[in-house]
Amino acid sequence: MTYPFLKAVLFDLDGTFLDTSQDMAQALNLLLAEHGRAPLHYEQIRPQVSHGALGLLDLGFQISPEHAEFAALRARYLELYETCMFEQTRAFDGIDQILRYCGQHDLAWGIVTNKPRYLTDKILRHLGYWPQASAIIAGDDLPQRKPHPAPLLKAAELSNIDAAACCYIGDAERDIRAGKNAGMRTITARWRVTRASGRRYSAREARCQWTRPKNCWPCSPRCPSGLCWGTGER
Repeated sequence: MTYPFLKAVLFDLDGTFLDTSQDMAQALNLLLAEHGRAPLHYEQIRPQVSHGALGLLDLGFQISPEHAEFAALRARYLELYETCMFEQTRAFDGIDQILRYCGQHDLAWGIVTNKPRYLTDKILRHLGYWPQASAIIAGDDLPQRKPHPAPLLKAAELSNIDAAACCYIGDAERDIRAGKNAGMRTITARWRVTRASGRRYSAREARCQWTRPKNCWPCSPRCPSGLCWGTGER
């Protein structure tokens, strides 16, 4: 597929743009403690962070959204997370470098996440990124969520940029599916690929793969992502 000149870069939030894993893990262990359960090791929790409360509650309580107690556990988890969400969360090393590059080359950037709007806004405002983004689409903004392409297409619309001139960067299978279904370039953020299935899918389907954002540099025009930088792993 031939893409037009790149005009915007869109990011997933948890596990791609921000490393929220330690604060989300802390909230899960606080919830487990309230229910008399033993805490989980961080390395057990980390792969589930990109799956949000659904994945974390499945890990900690072996519970699905169909369970009668799921809604109450999710609500309490989010309450606990809100109390600790600023403690260790930060942008991944190199994200600020990418944003500077976007500013220098007239590229818009934005966020498309399944995280709830109130949490998305709070964390991006706290870290100073909120006013810089051309579009921020959260998980409860639309009836559809990733892997449906609608949130990505809405971000392109708000940025006043054609979807084909956008790139979407994410670490989970649903991110790559959403980007492809929206007709965008896709890049796997391999610094936090989730689960083995996501890793296989991303490696096969994404237009490009980056191992670390801080290793991004201007790349060859032959790079299949069509970007102006890359890691050489294509």
